[in-house]
Amino acid sequence: MLKVHHLNESRSQRILWLLEELGLPYEIVQHTRDPQTRLAPASLTAVHSLGKSPVIEDDGRVIIESGAIIDYVIRRHGGGRLAPDMKSADYDVYQQWLHYAEGSAMLPLLLNMYVGRLGEAGAPLHPRIQSEIANHLAFVDQSLAGRDFFVGDSLTGADIQMSFVPEVAKAMGKLADYPNLAAWIGKMHARPAWKAALEKSGPYALGA
Repeated sequence: MLKVHHLNESRSQRILWLLEELGLPYEIVQHTRDPQTRLAPASLTAVHSLGKSPVIEDDGRVIIESGAIIDYVIRRHGGGRLAPDMKSADYDVYQQWLHYAEGSAMLPLLLNMYVGRLGEAGAPLHPRIQSEIANHLAFVDQSLAGRDFFVGDSLTGADIQMSFVPEVAKAMGKLADYPNLAAWIGKMHARPAWKAALEKSGPYALGA
């Protein structure tokens, strides 16, 4: 059985959603952030030296990184579900979104959070950060125009991987200007599998 090391209020929420969409049995190992520092506990470092979530264990393997985990689970346990045929043009688009979510889209959002904690010292960086956030959110919003999913006509791992981007953007009050993206994440959160994952994980503020 797959084991998911789940950290509250983190990227690992989408791994639980993935497993619910596939109907796979799994075990959740709960890890809780320090209420003052918001950092992950030492129990995660005992699983992997980086001490980050998500982490999964499967058949003696320990795997980190959301995109790699989504790709691994779908390839090994998906039975052809949630990914386009590897020979199709859609598969290349699918891989693009898997990497884009964390490789590009999340960077300015994270910088916004961290630099915001610097107060006036971070002020010179704010215009560039806000420009990059707008650039990426506009790109994603345009990509969803007239579409229900990022790739093809049904849910794929690309949708699951991309879900964290609008969740964080919404928490920062930056989603209102991007109606396609806002509508899309609303539809994702309405899926039965997403709700089932939320019920098993416990509170998730970014899912509000």
